[in-house]
Parts: sequence; structure tokens; C-alpha cells
Amino acid sequence: MSIKSNGLGSGRRSASQDISQEFYNFLADVEGLVKETAELTGDELAQTRGRIVERISAARKSIGELGDNLAQQGRRSATATNEYVHEQPWKVIGASAAAAFLLGLVLARRG
Repeated sequence: MSIKSNGLGSGRRSASQDISQEFYNFLADVEGLVKETAELTGDELAQTRGRIVERISAARKSIGELGDNLAQQGRRSATATNEYVHEQPWKVIGASAAAAFLLGLVLARRG
């Protein structure tokens, strides 16, 4: 499975969607292989067992790569946020105050 960057508004799948899809593909593959083993014996069973092990290994590698990609995206986002906060502190303070005020209004109306 190839890993694609997830730009904002790009319409591409997110890393969590890729992980979810990989998991469902993995389950379908293993389920199919288990069904095949119901009537197998000897060498055929050993070959099918080897294919299951290969599929598990491939799924681990793919999910590991997707997890690494997700972590890298998180680090880039944190770095960009940190740079913005340092470059525009008053905008951030104003936006935070506005959000806190609106949250306060909503919570006050519920009570």
C-alpha cells in the first residue's frame, strides 16, 4: 500500500482511513486463507500457513509505515503551530479569548 500525503482539502484519504482499510483487507485475506485450510493437509497446509505468515508480516509493515507517516504529519503540524504562535502571539491570544468567551456563553445557557 502506498502512503500519500494528506494536504488540507485535497480529497485524499487520511492515514487513519488507510490504516482502517489495511486492517479490513488483512482480515479478508486471513479469513480467505483460513477457509482454504479447512480441507488441506500436509504440504498444502504448510504452504497456506506460510502465506498467512507472509500476509501478517506485510500488514505489520504497512501499518507501521502508515503510523510513521501519521507521526511525521503530527510533528510537522506541531512545528507549524509553534512557529505561528511565535510569529502572531496577539492573534492567538485574541482567538483563544474569543473561543473561551463563546464556550462560557454556551455553558452559562445550559445551567
